[in-house]
Order: sequence, then C-alpha cells, then structure tokens
Amino acid sequence: MMDILRSEWTKIRSVRSTVWTLAVTAALMLGFAALIGAAAKSTADGPIPGDQAVTMSLGGSMLAALSMATLGVLVISSEYRTGGIRTSFMAVPQRMRLLTGKIVVFVAISLVVCLVASAGAIGVGVAIFQPPSIELGDVVRSSLGSGLYLTACGLFGLGLGTLVRHTPGAIVSAIALILVLPMMANQLPGEWGKTVAEYFTTNAGLLVVSGQTNGSLGPWSGFAVYLAWVAVAVLAGGVLMRRRDA
Repeated sequence: MMDILRSEWTKIRSVRSTVWTLAVTAALMLGFAALIGAAAKSTADGPIPGDQAVTMSLGGSMLAALSMATLGVLVISSEYRTGGIRTSFMAVPQRMRLLTGKIVVFVAISLVVCLVASAGAIGVGVAIFQPPSIELGDVVRSSLGSGLYLTACGLFGLGLGTLVRHTPGAIVSAIALILVLPMMANQLPGEWGKTVAEYFTTNAGLLVVSGQTNGSLGPWSGFAVYLAWVAVAVLAGGVLMRRRDA
C-alpha cells in the first residue's frame, strides 16, 4: 500500500492543476474574508460580535467548495482522459486499493490546505472586524469545521469523477449537487419539502461551518449526513470502477 501512496503522491503533486486549484481555494477563502469584512464593517452600526465575525469570515466557503470539488474530479478524470488509468490498472490490478490510495493522498493534502486557508480567513476577518471579544473555541470549531467541509466537497468531486469518468460532466454534476440543487430544494413546499431540504447535501454539510442548527440537524450531525452523501458517490464510483473497462 505504501508504494501506491507514494505513486499517488507523486502524481498529484506533479500536476500543475493541483497547485493552482489549491491556490484558488485559499485565495477565495482569504479574498472573501477581506471583502465581506470590509463591506460589513462599513455598514455596521456598532461592533460586530466575535461569533458573527468568525462566521462571516468564512463566507468564501461556498465557492471554495466548488474549487475543491473540481480538484477532486481532476484527480481521477484526468487519468481517464489521457488513458493513464490503463497504466495504473496494470500496475495495481486491485482497483479498490488504487482508489483507496487516491482517496488517502487527496484527503491528506486537502485537509492540510483547507485547514490553513480556513484559519487564515478567520484571521483576516477578525483583523478587519476587530470584535470586542472572541472565543478561542469558536475559532477552533469554525476552522476545523470549514476545513473538514471543504475536504469533503473535494472527496465528493472525486467520487463523482470516478462515477462519471468525464471531466466536464463530473464538474457539472458537482456544481449541481453542491450549489444549485440545494438552493432549489429550499423552495420545496410543505413539511416533506422542508425535510428534504434540511438533509440535502450541502444544506446539511454547511452547518458545520456556520455552527448553526437546521431543524433536527446540528453542526456535526449535519456534517455526518453530508458525509453519507459523499460516501454514496465514492462507493458507487468504486463499484463501477471494478465492473467497467478502462
């Protein structure tokens, strides 16, 4: 397994799109923290509480999630596009071991970058807002929650890329499931519509970033629901990877 991990580490760090996409993710987090902070401070009547300052500093999470999902798609779909996946399958006939190696390396890299970007965004926001007081626990929880959420979005993209095997199609699917369909679900009528909206992908996953509750879901239970969606995409992609030709 160590050979697979080393191979995947070499592949993922040698592709320029990986560096650029991670840089875009960090730039979105830091840039939106500065923009939202400057805009909110200029219109605020008084000091902004510390918990609100922390939450608003992570306003770039929605777009950064798309950036991470795109990276997740590219990790697997680029090999299908170039035909490199055939070489990978010949080197590692156990396809689930290969997919597991990709997941482990991707999650490790993504988690480090996303945690640093989230903490940096909070630092930028707090520096601009200058709240009268701030709880260290809020900072730690929000940084951890945002880093985990963005990493999960990247893993969602990797699962969709494995499932679809076509870069544009997988990216469109990721955009739909992460951004578009959750917003549409919020418009569903009745009690059943409210329940569907609460449990739909990022509507549940974003709770760990905001620290808020959404009906029956809290921050961590909402994130668990989102991880279930991610697991379905990854497992479905893994099953089809075993059954389909390269």
